[in-house]
Amino acid sequence: MDIRTSIAAQTYAQARQTAAPDPLSDGAGAGFSKFAESFADKLMTGEATAKQAMTGDADPHSLVEALAATKSAIETVVTVRDKVVEAYQEILRMPV
Repeated sequence: MDIRTSIAAQTYAQARQTAAPDPLSDGAGAGFSKFAESFADKLMTGEATAKQAMTGDADPHSLVEALAATKSAIETVVTVRDKVVEAYQEILRMPV
């Protein structure tokens, strides 16, 4: 066996390990997942507060705060959705 091919194989193996993606990296998918969880939590909190207000267990001030937080979360999600759709349409308009 030639020494040069052995060194080349070792170097290739080291480079492959270095260039391998980290499966636990905090990428866009993880950020989107956290965003979606936060959105769902806000909706559930708002819904629970609304139910409590209907049964008389929550004061009107907490209901207004929960509804405002829910409205803000929904507006944020709609804005992000609109930006994603706009970016997708821009990609479709690109000449091939």
